[in-house]
This record gives sequence, C-alpha cells and structure tokens, in this order.
Amino acid sequence: MDEVEIVVAHSERATLRVGDVFLKVDGDRARVDTEVEAMALAPVPTPEVLWRRPPVLALAALPGTALGRLGAPSTGSPAAWAAAGAAVRKLHDAPPPPWSGRGGSTSAADLDAECALLVRDGVLPADLVGRNRRVAEAAFRSWTPVFTHGDLQITHVFVDGDEVTGIIDWSEAGRGDAVFDLATLTLGHEEHLGDLLDGYGADVDLDVVRAWWSLRGLMVVRWLVEHGFDPFAPGCEVDVLRSRM
Repeated sequence: MDEVEIVVAHSERATLRVGDVFLKVDGDRARVDTEVEAMALAPVPTPEVLWRRPPVLALAALPGTALGRLGAPSTGSPAAWAAAGAAVRKLHDAPPPPWSGRGGSTSAADLDAECALLVRDGVLPADLVGRNRRVAEAAFRSWTPVFTHGDLQITHVFVDGDEVTGIIDWSEAGRGDAVFDLATLTLGHEEHLGDLLDGYGADVDLDVVRAWWSLRGLMVVRWLVEHGFDPFAPGCEVDVLRSRM
C-alpha cells in the first residue's frame, strides 16, 4: 500500500501525496475553481485533473523533480532555468483570464501596515524593515496586467533534465504583474536570475525584481511564523531581506 505523504499543511489547506496522486484539500471552493480554470487556460504543462469532489481535488503527479527549494541550492541546470523562463514568458504572453490574481495586488498602504506590525511585535529589527521598505518602493509603478501564476515558487516548477514538465498550484493565478512571477521564482536564488531571463527573452527592470523580493519577504514573514513555517531558516525569507542590507 502506498504511504500517505503530507506535502504541505496549514490551517487554510493541505496537500497529500498517495503514490502518483496528489490530493489537495481546500475549504475555499472559489480558490479551487480558480486553480482548475487557470490550468485549463494556461498554455504550459500542468497536472492532469483526475477528479474533483469538494473540498478535495485529485491531480496526477508530474514527471521530473522540482527546480529546487527555498533554502537550498537549486539542482536545476542553467538550461533548465532558461526553459523555466521560456515557459513563464509563454504564460505571460497568453490572453489573461478575466479575473484578478495575486501578483501585484499588494498596495503601499498594506505594506506600510505590515511593516509597522513587524517592528511593533519585534519580529524583525526596524533597520532591516526600513531598508527593505525603501527597496520595495520600486514595485509600486504602472504595469500592464498579464496572465500570472501568482504563486510561482521554485517548488512549483517541475523539470526533467533541461525540460519543463509542468507547473503546479494555480489557485492564485489571474491578471497580475509579470515581474511578481519572475521575482517569486528566483526568491533566494538570485544567482539564477540571469539564466531565467535568458529564457524569458524580454527586458526586465532588475530593480523591480529586487523590490518584489523585499516586498514579498516583508509581507509573508508573520504569516509563515503563525502557520508553523520558519522564514528564519538559512537561505529563506529573512536571509533574503538581510541580503538587501
């Protein structure tokens, strides 16, 4: 009998793996609706939907392995990173869905409120928060909405050798800021940004990428701590914030 592996679990949702099947349990039906519809629209490889019985969505496992994980060196080759960049560009060039996604939805007011809480509660020192808040300012500019994944973490891109075999976890997809996806994928893996952009094949403002690294770090640290994750682990979100110092 296949063992049940807990891939990720917190108070909002959980993902389990049983053999070659992933079971996603999510009480938010709208989020699951978004995931299924986004995968149907995306012009890149995505997992096959095996069945859906709310609150559970069953997906087939993708071949290959994740491009890497936060806090550890990526096992992906420069060619694999370039292939990931080409896949992201294909997504961004596709007609965007009619709904808004997560990418680029954070406002300056939201960020200022979160920064105040980080300092007030002693989660991060004021100088670290202040420096990254200033770096993050570059993310607040005019941009054209594109089809974004919205949560393009490195663990969500699967490769086999130098080929992208699929992208998972589309529940945050929608119309958003293209640079948000690029920054999310390279968070903690700045050394691969050039390889990714070689495959992406478009001019990208690197200051905006760095701004999104800072902005994302500031916005997620408290949530991660409250949900049992460790953003202070080597190479993770807090180290990314420190690198901006």
